[in-house]
Amino acid sequence: MTEHAKARSDRSAGLHPGGRLLSLTVGLGCVAVLLIATGLHPDGRGHGTHEQLGLGPCAWPLAFGKPCPTCGMTTSFSLAVRGRVVDAARAQPFGVVLAYATACLAWIGLHGAATGSAVWSLCAGVLRPGVMWVIGGVWLISWVYKWLTWT
Repeated sequence: MTEHAKARSDRSAGLHPGGRLLSLTVGLGCVAVLLIATGLHPDGRGHGTHEQLGLGPCAWPLAFGKPCPTCGMTTSFSLAVRGRVVDAARAQPFGVVLAYATACLAWIGLHGAATGSAVWSLCAGVLRPGVMWVIGGVWLISWVYKWLTWT
């Protein structure tokens, strides 16, 4: 059997019950995050929406007068789930990336749980160091953007 045929055979074997449970857990977890985001009202300042979850104000801006690396993420999620992508990107560009990645993971997880499909193998490339460096760079650029636009 060739390597390509073996890989195709391994993928068609599907997920074992533990894999399906993991897929279901990831899928439902992501759906929960997105549903929570729909229940929040985006803060007009572009940050602070997390306070509706019972969390206190972020200490970083109070201490340094500038936003933290995740500042605006909850607001961005809340806007992104409403389809207000431009407003979400203004609040925190990386938040848009994470919101749509969360939606994709919800689909992948639920699909894998329902069908036993091993679509997770397609996502393995994201965990490569080069891709992770790019993701980290985009996050850093988003934070710099937030610093420059902070009011």
